[in-house]
Amino acid sequence: MELSTTSPTTVLEPKTAKQKYPEARVIVLDDNFNTFQHVAKSLLSIIPGMSEKRSWDLAIKVDKSGSAEVWRGNFEQAEFYHEQLVSKGLTMAPIERT
Repeated sequence: MELSTTSPTTVLEPKTAKQKYPEARVIVLDDNFNTFQHVAKSLLSIIPGMSEKRSWDLAIKVDKSGSAEVWRGNFEQAEFYHEQLVSKGLTMAPIERT
C-alpha cells in the first residue's frame, strides 16, 4: 500500500469582522436634592477604578453642565452600574448605546 505524499488541502474562509459587544454610556444628571458629597461617594463606591479626585470632578461637572458621563463600556456592565447608581438615589439619563 502506497501512502500519498500530498495531504488534503483545507480551504479556510476569509476572516470576517468580529462583531463587537454593544457599548453604552452611563450618564448622571443634575438634580436639586443630591449633594456633591453623595454623588462623589456613590461614584467612588460603584464605578471600578474611580478615584476620589475623579468622582469629585464628575460631581462638579454634573452641577455645572447638567450631566456627566461617568462610565463607558460594555452594555451589560453599563446596565449594572446604572441600576446601582439609581439605587443610591442619583438622577440618571437613560443608558445611551454608542
